Amino acid sequence: MATHIGEIAEPVPCISPDTKSQEVDKIFSENHQLQGIVVIEQGIPIGLITKIQFYQKIGTLYGYHLYMGRPITLLGPKKPLIAHYYDSITEVSKLAMSRKEENLYDYVVIIQDHKFVGIVSIQRLLMKLVEIQVEIASYLNPLTGLPGNHIIEAKLKEIIGKEPFSILYFDLDHFKEYNDTYGFKRGDDLLKSTAELLKRIIVQNGVFLGHIGGDDFIAILNHYHYQFSCEKIIEEYGKMITSFYSPVHLLQQYVVTENRLGVLEEVSLVSLSIAVVTNEAQQFNSVEELAEFAAVVKKRCKKVKGSCYYVNDSH
Repeated sequence: MATHIGEIAEPVPCISPDTKSQEVDKIFSENHQLQGIVVIEQGIPIGLITKIQFYQKIGTLYGYHLYMGRPITLLGPKKPLIAHYYDSITEVSKLAMSRKEENLYDYVVIIQDHKFVGIVSIQRLLMKLVEIQVEIASYLNPLTGLPGNHIIEAKLKEIIGKEPFSILYFDLDHFKEYNDTYGFKRGDDLLKSTAELLKRIIVQNGVFLGHIGGDDFIAILNHYHYQFSCEKIIEEYGKMITSFYSPVHLLQQYVVTENRLGVLEEVSLVSLSIAVVTNEAQQFNSVEELAEFAAVVKKRCKKVKGSCYYVNDSH
């Protein structure tokens, strides 16, 4: 999918500064869909004549006789929004929509190496922006808006073999039993609140945060200084989780729910496990190798009662 503005540029008629207004009138008359003509000089765009602007001036009491046989520059071509070929569609969209109201629907003029390439209409720009947003959304977790597995895997492939990195795997222990007790709506609220907590504490200085799915999250740090973040997350999570339980459950520190065999049992409140994997003492050659090692660390981490973080192989 196109991400550079130049990839969706379209050609339009161009004129020189000394082109007469009757020639411009002829171009507009022969191209009914055309909303603007670019004025160029030695291949460089210097102005934009919009259809509305042109006929507003020509249509005045003396406009036809004043302008029609004279150079188009007398009409005062607009200074267009100029974007470079490799500018992102998203950024150009922001610039285009922040223009004054009278210029809002003018073409965006595209250049490459200072030379005119084409234009992008606002309709085409917005349609392409919607396509991009839909595609991006397909890579995000719909509940938390965090990057999902496609982006996570790409990010892991990117950091394998590079130094340093620390990967934090977050998992909510006893989350299923919470859903069974309080319902899926409250369970979703707990997941969203956990995501917001993680964002608030670790999404800074280039830290990547993703939502693997369900109650599993992942963060990728480009350093080994994970201790403070882990401790802060566990501290803040301990405060946050209290708002998700009734006073009775908080007092007794467990809920009663059926296990897979249909037997009632006491289950601890939802805690947060953080399994930490770094390449400080061990190198990984593939994402698969990393995932296998992480699975072992996560298993050991979950054996610890309550919220905790566990690093590599007890290293």
